[in-house]
Amino acid sequence: MTDPIHLIIGATGAAGSATVRRLRADGVRVVIAGRDRAGLTHLAKETGAEYARQVDARDPAQVGELITGLADTYGRLDGVANLVGSVLLKPAHLTTLEQWEEVIAVNLTSAFAVIRTAAPIMARAGGGSIVLAASAAAQTGIANHEAVAAAKGGVIALSRSAAATYGGRGVRVNAVSPGLVDAKMTAGLIGNPAQAEASRAMHVLGRLGTGDDIAAAVTWLLDPRTSWVTGQVIGVDGGLGQVRTRPRG
Repeated sequence: MTDPIHLIIGATGAAGSATVRRLRADGVRVVIAGRDRAGLTHLAKETGAEYARQVDARDPAQVGELITGLADTYGRLDGVANLVGSVLLKPAHLTTLEQWEEVIAVNLTSAFAVIRTAAPIMARAGGGSIVLAASAAAQTGIANHEAVAAAKGGVIALSRSAAATYGGRGVRVNAVSPGLVDAKMTAGLIGNPAQAEASRAMHVLGRLGTGDDIAAAVTWLLDPRTSWVTGQVIGVDGGLGQVRTRPRG
């Protein structure tokens, strides 16, 4: 098969589903995977994406089997975006070891598993693009984000190191770094008007992000026309990661 093929892991989340829709609107062949079987089935029917399999991205063996099987089936793998994630807002002293391990598994272990399997496959074929999901919380100190910030900080370091390791063989590795996105996963953080307003006020652009905001950056990084972009962390965060808001009044 000669048409490029892209894999989106975590495809039913806000950023994942928006990325799938953007890629399919551009005629790109997309394979989708994640934990939500019903959501994947619906998204595949809606967009014409190809539903690979249900996969738990916390398990490196499942991620490895998914990526290896896809490359064997299609004879190529041009892009992978790992867009799984989780939210845990607790100070370190109130975070259990089980919660810590879960946050690391979802956010960092899944990203490592993608690099570990996809990068050498792409390198043998002459190149490709891998996009990982970081967070503005890893780039600026935000209270009660210790576990998530640590995991996403690891994703940033992983993406840069992998970009150096595999760049000479044509594999680009980048990360997107969102601020707070209005999504099912964050509903508990913005569940009432006061919480939502406080969250918006943290972002200098005065609004929360959307899945499509993140998808715009992901699809740009996957596009072969960005073939001279690697080792970058693209902040799609309303300014949260770098810019402080002015006090009102």
